Amino acid sequence: MFFIVPFLHRRTLQQFKNWEQSTHKKSSSLNYNSSTPVSTLFGATPNCILTPDNANGPYFVFGERIRSNVTEGQPGIPLHLELRFIDINTCRPASNILVDIWSCNATGVYSGVSAAGEGGLKSTFLRGVQQTNADGVVNFDTIFPGHYSGRATHEHIITHTGATLNANGTYSGGHVSHLSQLFFDTPLVNAVEATAPYNTNRIPRTSNDADLFTGYSATAAYDPFPEYIVLGDQLSHGIFAWAEIGINLSNNWDQYASWAAYLAADGGHDNPNFNMGVVGTPPNTHG
Repeated sequence: MFFIVPFLHRRTLQQFKNWEQSTHKKSSSLNYNSSTPVSTLFGATPNCILTPDNANGPYFVFGERIRSNVTEGQPGIPLHLELRFIDINTCRPASNILVDIWSCNATGVYSGVSAAGEGGLKSTFLRGVQQTNADGVVNFDTIFPGHYSGRATHEHIITHTGATLNANGTYSGGHVSHLSQLFFDTPLVNAVEATAPYNTNRIPRTSNDADLFTGYSATAAYDPFPEYIVLGDQLSHGIFAWAEIGINLSNNWDQYASWAAYLAADGGHDNPNFNMGVVGTPPNTHG
């Protein structure tokens, strides 16, 4: 489906594998939650490290609603995702940027797009936008992503710089300054996939190492895996995950972020100018 650069992937995949050797699970006794201080989660001093950009993929919907809870009743393991964004040019929190997330549901279906087998233009589940606060932080409540053919479990992220929040809960303007994908520790994915409704998905799973885009997510300096704890004493209670993402606010990656559809006041619409040829190519920020 995607145009890729195999040599680059093979070179950077080793960096991904190096980080993969570490466990990112922390003890549940830490009792982290959405009220945990930023300095406790991320440390007092930001890591001023560029997070490499990744391919945008073919299921981006422009104009999603400003909201932190994107679940819409989708069944699955609850995932509270806390992200801190750092401006690598100043090494300070990137405040007042917009952060767009989306993923497939527990059985591998995306909302918002008209592609065969997906949720359709009228659906909006597991998609939303938040504005970073003074600490560069956004919070989302979603579910742990499922899987679909050819891809490892992942969560998409885009940042919009210079965008305007509208009174109707949408945004306009600005440009895409970062696009990436979060991946997860294999033991965590295995545990989630053993639960319902994930275990009803008969599509063969793709491992992190076999995914053609995991290699783009890592560098020698950047660990692409979010840290996490399991909330309570069982997985069904949910997962709290956090990651720090370094971005260059002056980058403009609009050319890589062609959207399959857009959300307007009257619902979703296909993008007649969608460019499938660019959405599988990452910007060259991988060292």
